[in-house]
Parts: sequence; C-alpha cells; structure tokens
Amino acid sequence: MNALDQVPPDFLRALETLRKAQCRKELRLAEIPAPARLAPFAVALGAEVMAPGAGTPGTPLHGPAAMAFAASGGAGDETETELATGRFILLHDPEGSDVWDGEFRIVTYIRAELEPEMGNDEMLGTVAWTWLVEALENHKAQYRAAGGTATRVLSESFGTLAERPGTIDIELRASWTPASADVTAHLEAWSDMVCTFAGLPPLPDGVTPLPHRRRN
Repeated sequence: MNALDQVPPDFLRALETLRKAQCRKELRLAEIPAPARLAPFAVALGAEVMAPGAGTPGTPLHGPAAMAFAASGGAGDETETELATGRFILLHDPEGSDVWDGEFRIVTYIRAELEPEMGNDEMLGTVAWTWLVEALENHKAQYRAAGGTATRVLSESFGTLAERPGTIDIELRASWTPASADVTAHLEAWSDMVCTFAGLPPLPDGVTPLPHRRRN
C-alpha cells in the first residue's frame, strides 16, 4: 500500500492549497519537522525574514527593519539582518476535536525584536493580536475559535557579555480553526503577519504599526 493511501483526502487537499499560497517575497519559507503528538496528521513550515541593508531611502520602515536600516547607515550592504522568524503548523484529526471545533487547526508562532524602551508599552500585545485578526480579515480567511498570547521577552547580558545591550522581543503564539480544508488564504495572511512583525511595508489598511525603533 502506498503511504499516501493512508493520508485522509481532506488533508491531501489542504496540502495542495498550501502549495498555491502566494507568500510575501521577503519571506524565506521551508518545510520543517512537524510536531508528532498534537494531531494524527500535521505539516509545519518555518519562515524567516532577512533584509540586506534592511531597506531603501524613503521606505516607511518600522520595528526591526527600521533599526537594521539605521545600523546600515541608511544604505544597503552585504550583511543580512534577521528581522523576524515564525512557524506555521497545520494539524488535522479526521475524527474532529471539540477543543478545535473542527477537524483542522492552525498553530502559529512569530517573534521579532523591539526597542528596549518599547517593552513597557501596554499596547504591544493588543497591537500584535490586532495584526493577526486584521491579516486574516484582509485575506478573507474564514476561521473560528481563535486564541493566543502575546509575550514580551527581556534579554539581559552579564559578566563578559555585559557590554551587550539589552533586547526585548515580542512573541505571538496563536491558533485558530479554518472554516474549510482550503487554507491558502490562511498561509498568505500569516505571511503578511510575519513581514509586519519584521517592520516591512506595506501595512494593510487599518493596521496600526508598533512604534518606530529609535534611529541612532
């Protein structure tokens, strides 16, 4: 028996719709090992946004992209800067799940660095969640039972590394149930989210950007 014969048709269809997604060109997307215990069937994609020179003059950058652009002296260079990373996981249980309210579940993770002084901004979590909701709406990706957490991660260095400046990252962990096995729009929306976290334009209409990183 062919291994594909054991894969549910709905999951195969979902995989086909993932391949049709037109993701942002700034996104480096690759399949990664999927978690084995979350569902009988799963596929995972990893993404990173890298920016050589981090932008061009006149580009309305914000967040990590603005800092990378400032660090480059306002001009492109050969050094790539990591702006944001993320994971997109599609889970499938043919028997369905009461927790998911469906047979599919999308689980995502996005992380990007912020200015240290922005770490106390009480609106950061709200803005991050708004990005997710509005990206899904902009792509008309129908969903239900969405939930997630936004976390600020403080990193401080000590001892021989004490001269390193402190950093604050924003992390968004979220999941939702797609309305059907067609998840093309969901991956495209997530692609926009990762780039938005990275500080890359354009921002969808109505989306509020995080405050600009300080330009030294």
